[in-house]
Amino acid sequence: MSLNLSNIKAAEKRLLGVVVKTPLMTNHYLNNRLNAKIYFKLENCQHIGAFKFRGAYNRLVQLNKDKKKYGVVAFSSGNHAQGIALAANILGLQATIVMPTDAPKLKLDGTLRLGAKVVEYDRNRESREEIAENIAHETGATLVPAFEDFDVMAGQGTAGLEIVEQLESRDESLDIFLSPCGGGGLLAGTSTAIKGCLPSVIIYGVEQEQYDDHARSKLASRRIKIPGNTPTMCDALMATTPGELTWSVNQKTVDDFLVVSEDSVAFAVAFAFRHLKQVIEPGGAVGLAALLDKSINISGKTVAVILSGGNIDDETFNYCQNKYPDPE
Repeated sequence: MSLNLSNIKAAEKRLLGVVVKTPLMTNHYLNNRLNAKIYFKLENCQHIGAFKFRGAYNRLVQLNKDKKKYGVVAFSSGNHAQGIALAANILGLQATIVMPTDAPKLKLDGTLRLGAKVVEYDRNRESREEIAENIAHETGATLVPAFEDFDVMAGQGTAGLEIVEQLESRDESLDIFLSPCGGGGLLAGTSTAIKGCLPSVIIYGVEQEQYDDHARSKLASRRIKIPGNTPTMCDALMATTPGELTWSVNQKTVDDFLVVSEDSVAFAVAFAFRHLKQVIEPGGAVGLAALLDKSINISGKTVAVILSGGNIDDETFNYCQNKYPDPE
């Protein structure tokens, strides 16, 4: 299997009536500030507060009867965990999620509340991949990666199709698209969808500066692994190397990668709450951070940005608001 527009349109049909067709919003203050038409895809309004439900459901709904009997297993620090837990709950499957002991409590509690079994591990001493693989081997459960799966990518890509459809309904033509980039699954899906419909759109992936493996890989023309031992608020973007499958897509569909600082992300979280009236988690706000940093020139352009999730804990949210009490 590969990833193409047809796969994503098929996923859109499977998700019809199940997924939330999230709003596309604009903001006059920001448009005037940056002299551009900027549209935000509010995936913080998706089930479980993040885009991850799209890919999780698209993957799980295609399991055959025999595989469904043994359930699924996944590893995640939070949003993929909740996406799998909800999709499994809807489909009547047992889900086991391998989560780090330092996962945000909000995401851990959400995963448990949706009925999944959680197996915790120490990210500094243990391998989540090995733990999940062992569970799959012992129980017969299907292992569902967070991004290294074309069906998962296709599900995420439905957000890109919605952006194209929503802009067309407003008679808008898209020039630039920005997406957060962790493992690269959301970016692979949405870039494939958008380029497939609108080949001239310039696509940017956005990373936190300590987790810039895609930006480095782009420069090196090969997958680069980074240490990944620096703490960050952007827990959703802490992948240390581009996925082999996601990179096979993104190296073709993504024009470039942008990198933002931790302070820029905190400012973007505060800005989103003050001016967009949206609660956005740090990893979901990096695209907005890149715009506010003026990382690229968007003057006179029409821009779409995915705000990919809103699962932020009180401590982090308060930190961002207190650091930037008047984010103008």
